[in-house]
Amino acid sequence: MNWLIDPFAEFVFLQRALLGCIAISLGATPVGVFLMLRRMSLTGDAMAHAILPGAAVGFLISGLSLGAMTIGGIVAGLLVAVLTGLVARVTALREDASMAAFYLISLALGVLLVSLRGSNVDLMHVLFGTVLALNNDALILLCSITTLTLVTLALIFRPLVLECADPRFLRSVSGWSGPVHFIFLALVVVNLVAGFQALGTLMAVGIMILPAAAARFWSDSIGGMMLAAVITALVASVSGLLASYHVGLPSGPAIILGAGIIYLLSLCFGPVGSLAARYWPRPHLSS
Repeated sequence: MNWLIDPFAEFVFLQRALLGCIAISLGATPVGVFLMLRRMSLTGDAMAHAILPGAAVGFLISGLSLGAMTIGGIVAGLLVAVLTGLVARVTALREDASMAAFYLISLALGVLLVSLRGSNVDLMHVLFGTVLALNNDALILLCSITTLTLVTLALIFRPLVLECADPRFLRSVSGWSGPVHFIFLALVVVNLVAGFQALGTLMAVGIMILPAAAARFWSDSIGGMMLAAVITALVASVSGLLASYHVGLPSGPAIILGAGIIYLLSLCFGPVGSLAARYWPRPHLSS
Protein backbone atom coordinates (compact mmCIF):
# COMPACT_ATOMS: atom_id res chain seq x y z
CA MET A 1 0.00 0.00 0.00
CA ASN A 2 2.90 2.36 0.68
CA TRP A 3 4.22 1.64 -2.82
CA LEU A 4 0.81 2.61 -4.19
CA ILE A 5 -0.16 5.59 -2.03
CA ASP A 6 3.04 7.33 -0.89
CA PRO A 7 4.05 8.81 -4.29
CA PHE A 8 0.68 10.56 -4.65
CA ALA A 9 0.62 11.62 -1.01
CA GLU A 10 4.11 13.13 -1.00
CA PHE A 11 4.53 14.81 -4.39
CA VAL A 12 2.30 17.60 -5.66
CA PHE A 13 3.33 17.08 -9.30
CA LEU A 14 2.01 13.50 -9.15
CA GLN A 15 -1.24 14.74 -7.62
CA ARG A 16 -1.63 17.19 -10.50
CA ALA A 17 -0.80 14.48 -13.03
CA LEU A 18 -3.38 12.15 -11.46
CA LEU A 19 -6.07 14.84 -11.48
CA GLY A 20 -5.33 15.61 -15.13
CA CYS A 21 -5.52 11.93 -16.05
CA ILE A 22 -8.82 11.55 -14.18
CA ALA A 23 -10.26 14.49 -16.13
CA ILE A 24 -9.08 13.07 -19.45
CA SER A 25 -10.40 9.61 -18.56
CA LEU A 26 -13.86 10.93 -17.70
CA GLY A 27 -14.13 13.08 -20.84
CA ALA A 28 -12.25 11.28 -23.59
CA THR A 29 -13.20 7.64 -23.04
CA PRO A 30 -16.99 8.07 -23.57
CA VAL A 31 -16.15 9.85 -26.82
CA GLY A 32 -13.86 6.93 -27.69
CA VAL A 33 -16.71 4.47 -27.12
CA PHE A 34 -18.87 6.29 -29.67
CA LEU A 35 -15.93 6.50 -32.09
CA MET A 36 -15.60 2.74 -31.85
CA LEU A 37 -19.34 2.12 -32.25
CA ARG A 38 -19.40 4.35 -35.33
CA ARG A 39 -16.33 2.57 -36.76
CA MET A 40 -14.38 5.83 -36.68
CA SER A 41 -11.46 4.76 -34.47
CA LEU A 42 -8.89 5.53 -37.17
CA THR A 43 -10.58 8.90 -37.69
CA GLY A 44 -9.68 9.71 -34.08
CA ASP A 45 -6.06 8.83 -34.79
CA ALA A 46 -6.04 11.04 -37.86
CA MET A 47 -7.64 13.94 -35.99
CA ALA A 48 -5.04 13.64 -33.23
CA HIS A 49 -2.35 14.43 -35.76
CA ALA A 50 -4.48 17.08 -37.47
CA ILE A 51 -4.25 19.33 -34.40
CA LEU A 52 -0.45 19.39 -34.58
CA PRO A 53 -0.03 22.25 -37.12
CA GLY A 54 -2.33 24.54 -35.14
CA ALA A 55 -0.50 23.77 -31.91
CA ALA A 56 2.78 24.37 -33.74
CA VAL A 57 1.61 27.77 -34.97
CA GLY A 58 0.65 28.65 -31.40
CA PHE A 59 4.10 27.52 -30.30
CA LEU A 60 5.79 29.70 -32.95
CA ILE A 61 3.79 32.75 -31.81
CA SER A 62 3.89 32.35 -28.04
CA GLY A 63 6.24 29.49 -27.21
CA LEU A 64 4.91 26.80 -24.88
CA SER A 65 1.79 28.85 -24.15
CA LEU A 66 -1.22 26.80 -23.05
CA GLY A 67 -3.79 29.20 -24.50
CA ALA A 68 -2.13 29.73 -27.88
CA MET A 69 -1.44 26.03 -28.47
CA THR A 70 -4.95 25.06 -27.37
CA ILE A 71 -6.68 27.57 -29.65
CA GLY A 72 -4.39 26.64 -32.53
CA GLY A 73 -5.04 22.92 -32.03
CA ILE A 74 -8.82 23.34 -31.92
CA VAL A 75 -8.87 25.54 -35.03
CA ALA A 76 -6.62 23.14 -36.96
CA GLY A 77 -8.61 20.07 -35.94
CA LEU A 78 -11.96 21.58 -36.86
CA LEU A 79 -10.54 22.89 -40.15
CA VAL A 80 -9.26 19.44 -41.13
CA ALA A 81 -12.62 17.86 -40.20
CA VAL A 82 -14.52 20.34 -42.37
CA LEU A 83 -12.07 20.05 -45.29
CA THR A 84 -12.20 16.25 -45.14
CA GLY A 85 -15.98 16.22 -45.41
CA LEU A 86 -15.94 18.86 -48.13
CA VAL A 87 -13.42 17.00 -50.29
CA ALA A 88 -15.39 13.76 -49.91
CA ARG A 89 -18.58 15.48 -51.05
CA VAL A 90 -17.30 17.48 -54.04
CA THR A 91 -14.73 15.02 -55.46
CA ALA A 92 -14.50 11.30 -56.17
CA LEU A 93 -12.15 10.74 -53.22
CA ARG A 94 -13.68 8.84 -50.31
CA GLU A 95 -13.70 10.33 -46.81
CA ASP A 96 -11.20 7.84 -45.35
CA ALA A 97 -8.65 8.56 -48.09
CA SER A 98 -9.19 12.31 -47.71
CA MET A 99 -8.69 12.05 -43.95
CA ALA A 100 -5.48 10.04 -44.43
CA ALA A 101 -4.13 12.66 -46.82
CA PHE A 102 -4.82 15.56 -44.48
CA TYR A 103 -3.47 13.58 -41.53
CA LEU A 104 -0.11 12.98 -43.22
CA ILE A 105 0.14 16.61 -44.38
CA SER A 106 -0.73 17.86 -40.90
CA LEU A 107 1.78 15.63 -39.14
CA ALA A 108 4.64 16.63 -41.44
CA LEU A 109 3.73 20.33 -41.32
CA GLY A 110 3.41 20.35 -37.54
CA VAL A 111 6.78 18.67 -36.94
CA LEU A 112 8.41 21.04 -39.44
CA LEU A 113 6.94 24.15 -37.78
CA VAL A 114 8.02 23.09 -34.28
CA SER A 115 11.51 22.24 -35.55
CA LEU A 116 11.93 25.69 -37.15
CA ARG A 117 12.01 27.46 -33.80
CA GLY A 118 12.15 24.90 -31.02
CA SER A 119 14.66 22.34 -29.86
CA ASN A 120 14.41 18.57 -29.75
CA VAL A 121 13.06 18.92 -26.20
CA ASP A 122 10.23 21.16 -27.43
CA LEU A 123 9.42 18.67 -30.20
CA MET A 124 9.31 15.80 -27.70
CA HIS A 125 7.02 17.90 -25.49
CA VAL A 126 4.59 18.47 -28.36
CA LEU A 127 4.66 14.87 -29.58
CA PHE A 128 4.64 13.03 -26.24
CA GLY A 129 3.33 15.58 -23.73
CA THR A 130 4.42 16.37 -20.17
CA VAL A 131 1.80 14.92 -17.87
CA LEU A 132 4.12 15.36 -14.87
CA ALA A 133 4.35 19.12 -15.49
CA LEU A 134 0.67 20.08 -15.53
CA ASN A 135 0.02 23.46 -13.90
CA ASN A 136 -3.17 25.05 -12.59
CA ASP A 137 -4.12 26.53 -15.96
CA ALA A 138 -3.75 23.15 -17.67
CA LEU A 139 -5.85 21.42 -15.00
CA ILE A 140 -8.59 24.05 -15.30
CA LEU A 141 -8.61 23.54 -19.08
CA LEU A 142 -8.78 19.74 -18.78
CA CYS A 143 -11.58 19.84 -16.21
CA SER A 144 -13.52 22.43 -18.26
CA ILE A 145 -13.29 20.32 -21.41
CA THR A 146 -14.42 17.24 -19.46
CA THR A 147 -17.42 19.12 -18.07
CA LEU A 148 -18.33 20.45 -21.51
CA THR A 149 -18.02 16.97 -23.00
CA LEU A 150 -20.19 15.24 -20.41
CA VAL A 151 -22.91 17.91 -20.60
CA THR A 152 -22.93 17.83 -24.41
CA LEU A 153 -23.04 14.03 -24.54
CA ALA A 154 -25.99 14.07 -22.13
CA LEU A 155 -27.85 16.51 -24.39
CA ILE A 156 -27.25 14.60 -27.66
CA PHE A 157 -27.10 11.09 -26.22
CA ARG A 158 -30.28 9.70 -27.77
CA PRO A 159 -29.72 10.93 -31.36
CA LEU A 160 -26.05 9.95 -31.09
CA VAL A 161 -26.96 6.41 -30.07
CA LEU A 162 -29.56 6.24 -32.84
CA GLU A 163 -27.02 7.44 -35.39
CA CYS A 164 -24.68 4.63 -34.30
CA ALA A 165 -27.47 2.05 -34.63
CA ASP A 166 -29.34 3.26 -37.74
CA PRO A 167 -28.17 6.58 -39.26
CA ARG A 168 -30.56 6.28 -42.23
CA PHE A 169 -33.55 6.06 -39.92
CA LEU A 170 -32.37 9.11 -37.96
CA ARG A 171 -32.00 11.08 -41.21
CA SER A 172 -35.50 10.06 -42.30
CA VAL A 173 -37.28 11.06 -39.08
CA SER A 174 -35.21 13.97 -37.81
CA GLY A 175 -32.97 16.79 -38.90
CA TRP A 176 -30.53 16.02 -36.08
CA SER A 177 -28.25 13.73 -38.10
CA GLY A 178 -26.01 16.44 -39.57
CA PRO A 179 -25.75 18.64 -36.46
CA VAL A 180 -25.10 15.65 -34.19
CA HIS A 181 -22.33 14.44 -36.48
CA PHE A 182 -20.51 17.77 -36.44
CA ILE A 183 -21.08 18.30 -32.71
CA PHE A 184 -19.57 14.89 -32.10
CA LEU A 185 -16.55 15.68 -34.31
CA ALA A 186 -16.08 18.90 -32.32
CA LEU A 187 -16.07 16.85 -29.09
CA VAL A 188 -13.44 14.56 -30.60
CA VAL A 189 -11.25 17.55 -31.45
CA VAL A 190 -11.51 19.30 -28.07
CA ASN A 191 -10.82 16.06 -26.19
CA LEU A 192 -7.81 15.34 -28.35
CA VAL A 193 -6.59 18.85 -27.57
CA ALA A 194 -7.10 18.10 -23.87
CA GLY A 195 -5.17 14.86 -24.20
CA PHE A 196 -2.50 16.68 -26.17
CA GLN A 197 -1.77 18.94 -23.19
CA ALA A 198 -0.85 15.92 -21.07
CA LEU A 199 0.11 13.11 -23.43
CA GLY A 200 1.16 14.83 -26.66
CA THR A 201 -0.28 14.45 -30.13
CA LEU A 202 1.07 10.93 -30.66
CA MET A 203 -0.31 9.55 -27.39
CA ALA A 204 -3.55 11.55 -26.94
CA VAL A 205 -5.66 9.25 -29.09
CA GLY A 206 -4.47 6.22 -27.09
CA ILE A 207 -6.36 7.20 -23.94
CA MET A 208 -9.46 7.68 -26.08
CA ILE A 209 -9.42 4.49 -28.16
CA LEU A 210 -7.65 1.75 -26.17
CA PRO A 211 -9.97 1.86 -23.11
CA ALA A 212 -12.99 1.90 -25.44
CA ALA A 213 -11.66 -1.13 -27.33
CA ALA A 214 -10.99 -2.97 -24.06
CA ALA A 215 -14.48 -2.13 -22.76
CA ARG A 216 -16.06 -3.88 -25.74
CA PHE A 217 -15.00 -7.21 -24.20
CA TRP A 218 -16.65 -6.46 -20.84
CA SER A 219 -20.12 -5.25 -21.77
CA ASP A 220 -22.55 -5.29 -24.69
CA SER A 221 -24.46 -2.18 -23.59
CA ILE A 222 -23.38 1.40 -24.26
CA GLY A 223 -23.62 2.40 -20.62
CA GLY A 224 -21.60 -0.63 -19.53
CA MET A 225 -18.94 0.04 -22.17
CA MET A 226 -18.62 3.67 -21.11
CA LEU A 227 -18.20 2.66 -17.45
CA ALA A 228 -15.68 -0.06 -18.30
CA ALA A 229 -13.75 2.35 -20.54
CA VAL A 230 -13.50 4.98 -17.78
CA ILE A 231 -12.32 2.36 -15.26
CA THR A 232 -9.75 1.05 -17.75
CA ALA A 233 -8.40 4.55 -18.38
CA LEU A 234 -8.16 5.27 -14.65
CA VAL A 235 -6.33 2.01 -13.91
CA ALA A 236 -3.95 2.64 -16.83
CA SER A 237 -3.31 6.20 -15.64
CA VAL A 238 -2.47 5.17 -12.06
CA SER A 239 -0.34 2.26 -13.28
CA GLY A 240 1.54 4.45 -15.75
CA LEU A 241 2.24 7.17 -13.19
CA LEU A 242 3.47 4.61 -10.65
CA ALA A 243 5.69 3.00 -13.28
CA SER A 244 7.06 6.43 -14.13
CA TYR A 245 7.85 7.13 -10.48
CA HIS A 246 9.21 3.75 -9.37
CA VAL A 247 10.87 2.50 -12.57
CA GLY A 248 11.68 5.78 -14.34
CA LEU A 249 9.63 5.14 -17.48
CA PRO A 250 8.31 8.08 -19.54
CA SER A 251 4.92 8.81 -18.02
CA GLY A 252 2.81 9.34 -21.17
CA PRO A 253 3.92 6.20 -23.03
CA ALA A 254 3.69 4.22 -19.77
CA ILE A 255 0.03 5.23 -19.37
CA ILE A 256 -0.81 4.25 -22.94
CA LEU A 257 1.14 1.00 -22.62
CA GLY A 258 -0.86 0.24 -19.47
CA ALA A 259 -4.08 0.75 -21.43
CA GLY A 260 -2.68 -1.49 -24.17
CA ILE A 261 -1.93 -4.27 -21.69
CA ILE A 262 -5.47 -4.08 -20.30
CA TYR A 263 -6.79 -4.23 -23.87
CA LEU A 264 -4.78 -7.40 -24.61
CA LEU A 265 -5.94 -9.04 -21.37
CA SER A 266 -9.55 -8.10 -22.20
CA LEU A 267 -9.13 -9.46 -25.71
CA CYS A 268 -8.05 -12.79 -24.26
CA PHE A 269 -10.18 -13.15 -21.14
CA GLY A 270 -13.09 -10.67 -21.24
CA PRO A 271 -16.59 -12.14 -20.76
CA VAL A 272 -18.10 -10.67 -23.96
CA GLY A 273 -16.78 -11.70 -27.37
CA SER A 274 -13.18 -12.39 -26.29
CA LEU A 275 -11.05 -15.35 -27.31
CA ALA A 276 -11.90 -17.13 -24.06
CA ALA A 277 -15.62 -16.45 -24.45
CA ARG A 278 -15.59 -17.72 -28.02
CA TYR A 279 -13.40 -20.80 -27.76
CA TRP A 280 -13.91 -21.77 -24.11
CA PRO A 281 -17.53 -20.79 -23.38
CA ARG A 282 -18.98 -21.31 -19.93
CA PRO A 283 -21.10 -24.46 -19.64
CA HIS A 284 -24.83 -23.80 -19.52
CA LEU A 285 -26.90 -25.23 -16.69
CA SER A 286 -29.17 -27.99 -17.86
CA SER A 287 -32.41 -28.97 -16.21
